Amino acid sequence: MTTDIIIYHNPECGTSRNTLAMIRNAGIEPHVVEYLKTPPSRALLEQLIERAGIAPRDLLREKGTPYADLGLGDPSLDDGALIDAMMAHPILINRPLVVSPLGVKLCRPSEVVLDLIPARQRGAFAKEDGEQVVDDAGNRLGA
Repeated sequence: MTTDIIIYHNPECGTSRNTLAMIRNAGIEPHVVEYLKTPPSRALLEQLIERAGIAPRDLLREKGTPYADLGLGDPSLDDGALIDAMMAHPILINRPLVVSPLGVKLCRPSEVVLDLIPARQRGAFAKEDGEQVVDDAGNRLGA
């Protein structure tokens, strides 16, 4: 299928791997951007945040990042300062961020991506931890 989907992906992240696998389970090969190797420009990051309908703080990742060392928990920091930090340290950008014709979302948990895929799942899907999220008929479970 030639549906245009982009995933801002970190192959070291299980949630990101599960999200990518669900896109592929629908028969779609997305454009995969390993954002730690190829970070988005500031303008693109701002556009993605706006299109996702979230605040920059909602896209910040704390675990395994310099979040605490940089004092990013300070509520007085404005959006510009948070985006500056993400630009300087792309590891602070939470993942996976998915762009499709149906919208832009931070896909945490990974099954959120099912709202962005315009094609049905081709079969059953279980996350890496064994949690079944799609049945044999391609239907979302627990939604």
